[in-house]
Amino acid sequence: MKSNIALIGFMGTGKTVVGRRLAAATGREFLELDEAIAENAGLTIPEIFRREGEAGFRQREAAAVADAARLENTVIACGGGVVLATINIARLRERARIVLLTTDRSTIVKRTRRDGGTRPLLATDDPPEAIARLLAERRPLYRQAADITVSTTRRTPDEVVLEIRRKLQV
Repeated sequence: MKSNIALIGFMGTGKTVVGRRLAAATGREFLELDEAIAENAGLTIPEIFRREGEAGFRQREAAAVADAARLENTVIACGGGVVLATINIARLRERARIVLLTTDRSTIVKRTRRDGGTRPLLATDDPPEAIARLLAERRPLYRQAADITVSTTRRTPDEVVLEIRRKLQV
């Protein structure tokens, strides 16, 4: 039986907020992969991107996924780009059911704007265009990786948690 639940999806879909509540509601531990990466590096995610580029960050992400995949009874909130390496999904799938959180593009734009420029891939002159481009690239990867999909559009985190629990029967 797979005791972990891995949340995947684009930035701003609610993986961290929903993940914390899902972990509490199901008696599981919670792990936010980007926080683990930053803690292990002793750097913020933007600092890692500045110093090592996206490739360096992705190497750190793969190592963090390998560590997380060994856990049990944990809700794992993955970074938006975790699906870019098939090995990440293969590792997660060993002990986790994978839940794709989605929302519409305008909600993503609103939610990521509130983050005050902490998202390196959106540090461009046109963040909404970057979101559209990245979403188009990643959407098929998300769908392929997911066991179930849950929309967070115009829903509270608690409503999303209830739907995940119903669909996964946890």
